[in-house]
Amino acid sequence: MIRFMQGRYGADAFSKFLSFLAVILMALSLFIPRFPFYILGIAVIIYGYFRMFSKNISKRYQENLLYMKYKNQMTKSLRKKKLELAQRKTHHIYRCPQCRQKIRVPRGRGRIGIRCPKCNVEFIKKS
Repeated sequence: MIRFMQGRYGADAFSKFLSFLAVILMALSLFIPRFPFYILGIAVIIYGYFRMFSKNISKRYQENLLYMKYKNQMTKSLRKKKLELAQRKTHHIYRCPQCRQKIRVPRGRGRIGIRCPKCNVEFIKKS
């Protein structure tokens, strides 16, 4: 078995994601009687195994880097949204009408003049 896998790419984060996706698609095919879910799940499993047993290591590595790039962007975006939701209790978040820069202002100060730090436009909002 060890000699068989010698020179093969093996499992990486993208392969693990594909396995997880295949399980979800198979589960969906049980609850939603639609044939394409099952076929798509099988196709994802086949592609995952193809990647693991591939000898084209540089190509598989590039695919994994692309997957990790998109995964990190999504994770960063979700963290940012979560932080904004947590701050909504104590702050308002406004956008500058000219440059669309987000500006965080504390709540409970009444009507205040807000100056954009990026373009220096001043506008009035209720905090």
